[in-house]
Amino acid sequence: MTERCRACGRPIDGGGGPGRAALYCSQACRQRAYRERRQAKGLPVRELVAEIGDRLGRVRWEPGAAFHADVEALSARFAELRRLARQARQVQEQAQEEAREQAPEHAQAADPEPDPSVRSTDGTDFVTSPGVTKPGEDTFSALVEEHRRELRVHCYRLLGSYDEAEDLSQEAFLRAWRAREALEEVGNVRAWLYKVATNLCLDFLRKHHRRPVPYEPVPGMDSGGGPPPPRMPWLQPFPDEQLPQTPAPQHEPDEQAVAGETLELVFLTAIQKLPPRQRAAVILRDVAGWSAEETADLLGSSPASANSAVQRGRSALRKALPGRREDWSAGPASAEDLALLQRYMDAAARADIDAMVELVREDAVLTMPPNPFWFTSREALFAFVRPNLDPASPMFAGHWRHLPVRANGQLAVAGYLRRPGTSVFRAQLIDVLRVEDGRIAEITTFEPHLFPAFGLPMTF
Repeated sequence: MTERCRACGRPIDGGGGPGRAALYCSQACRQRAYRERRQAKGLPVRELVAEIGDRLGRVRWEPGAAFHADVEALSARFAELRRLARQARQVQEQAQEEAREQAPEHAQAADPEPDPSVRSTDGTDFVTSPGVTKPGEDTFSALVEEHRRELRVHCYRLLGSYDEAEDLSQEAFLRAWRAREALEEVGNVRAWLYKVATNLCLDFLRKHHRRPVPYEPVPGMDSGGGPPPPRMPWLQPFPDEQLPQTPAPQHEPDEQAVAGETLELVFLTAIQKLPPRQRAAVILRDVAGWSAEETADLLGSSPASANSAVQRGRSALRKALPGRREDWSAGPASAEDLALLQRYMDAAARADIDAMVELVREDAVLTMPPNPFWFTSREALFAFVRPNLDPASPMFAGHWRHLPVRANGQLAVAGYLRRPGTSVFRAQLIDVLRVEDGRIAEITTFEPHLFPAFGLPMTF
């Protein structure tokens, strides 16, 4: 009997080996299933509807290819909205069924009252327990909309994973929803939310001892002569479109702190090397812009302890980052960078491997989290990918099309692959690029399960 993937339904190639049977056909399906299992009961309907409305207002009518691409990108968001609507209906039906089962027999004959705790009339984002009244829903919904993005990106900086940041920031708002009556007496709700989210992330990091370690050699593979880069299997990209709209906090020059918008993968990798409390102290103080006293309060520690953690974290971070900020920070994309990106996409679409080689530095680094493959030279990189790009090769993977996106403040492309004998381009990867001296210096390749987070369809 052929086993099928629990996420997508495709047949699983078990390989005939011993051990536990596989449940998913790929790492992408495994991560998608994980995210669905971990997703909190909250329904981010209001944010999603607002995003769809914003995207509809920015649809390009001409040329036709751009119009088609924009509408196709919207299809994923509408699919997400339908999924949330089904989830809301299922939650309500389940709650009503449980209420009927627990009600006395004489009460079951009466018409069941709708459960007001499952969905609010104004589309609020969170589900509560049966029997709980819901005062101040409009105020709470406004609170969610005001702080959702910055809390999500705060958790992402601490964790390096988009999925986990989404889960834990959602959990922070769920706790706020349960305590919403008490929040009316909280002087600084934003600080309260930061404290809850930070503690949730620190609890998570205590249970998952994760620190970057160097990549190990892959048997039979030439990875190049450079030193192995740090490996972070949990690392995921963050869509620039989901960044907060508020300006970055200003810091004193003598702090030598990173800017508030910093999400570059180089910075993410460096800060993940810090112990969790040092990491949280530096992010709260130097990135989120809290004062020394506020940072101590958010960490639940004395000012002396918090300041010590900040100083040690800053010192370790400076050593982990490569030289000056200008040496690794992406900054705004220049016209030359955008032209380079377009040439990269065009060369891939034509399968012009020589043209692609010319766009990449000789000492380019490529990593593929969560996969173990890595390369530290252009020669080793293209020795690996050339057979998959060459139509004359028996290992030819298919034809590529790319869409430009922005991730972690850097240039990026979303790659779609049409395999030989098929007619549909399917989501394959997200490449986040670091450009240096007019050429691509680093490529971080991610699996495609986060395409919907970037507003991208899974087929093109």
